Amino acid sequence: MNAVHDTMARQGLVRPRDGRMLGGVCAGLGRRFGLDPWIARLLFVVILFLIPGSQILVYPILWILMPSEQTGPTW
Repeated sequence: MNAVHDTMARQGLVRPRDGRMLGGVCAGLGRRFGLDPWIARLLFVVILFLIPGSQILVYPILWILMPSEQTGPTW
């Protein structure tokens, strides 16, 4: 699982600490592709209506696979 997290982190697919609604998946996807988090969420809902059910499976899987954003070291 760490290999998957490392690969996604290198590609910029991380769940940000700020701007999360649920798990931060849409905010992370929006950040990765240069979109505002609200636009990413809106696209997610629109796609949900176009392809019913697929996002219900995809969102939890991405929530598990996408690593949370790392903060700087705390001393």
